[in-house]
Amino acid sequence: MRFTIGDREKQLIKHLHSGERTAMKEFYSLYAGYLSAVGSRYISDDNDLKDVLQDSFLKIFTHIGDFHYQGQGSLKAWAARIVVNVAITFLRQRRHDDLLPAENMAVGEMETDDPPIDDIPPEVIHQLVRELPEGYRAVFNLYVFEQKSHREIAQILGIKQDSSASQLHRAKNLLARKIEQYRAEHADPLSPSEYTLHTITQPSTLSKQ
Repeated sequence: MRFTIGDREKQLIKHLHSGERTAMKEFYSLYAGYLSAVGSRYISDDNDLKDVLQDSFLKIFTHIGDFHYQGQGSLKAWAARIVVNVAITFLRQRRHDDLLPAENMAVGEMETDDPPIDDIPPEVIHQLVRELPEGYRAVFNLYVFEQKSHREIAQILGIKQDSSASQLHRAKNLLARKIEQYRAEHADPLSPSEYTLHTITQPSTLSKQ
């Protein structure tokens, strides 16, 4: 009899609900890399990221009894939401200047045309996103990856709704400039490209990568 991924998930959840340490180790080995990548979208400092992940795993194992299996991949998605919530809480508690409302920041950015990006590896795009200032990065990730509205983002981050929209706009402009710089340093100038930043910043597109 062959077991599907869903069957293995169900068995893992059953053992996690029983508090078995071997199940916790298996969960960690399966999902630590993915959850670290999720956390790194929001937290750029490696030491801070370790703290966030440690708190996240503690919450995951503490509240695993509240999780109810809803199909293949639901455990992974549930754990990722916990990591995002812990990361956002970390940023809000620190109240870095980058998380101040956008109207308190310097203005005057030039509008940047969406650059083509189909010749840039997805991992490079993600690294460039990680290099954005914390406030921009938090709004960008909540909008693109978590598919939150600006109203929801404002509530999560404790900022005004207009600030969320403004920071997303600035994040996209800054990311566009980073992409152009990367292309100037690495890309083949003769290679045509039609896949643009506008394409990847649609929530239904980038969230699938």
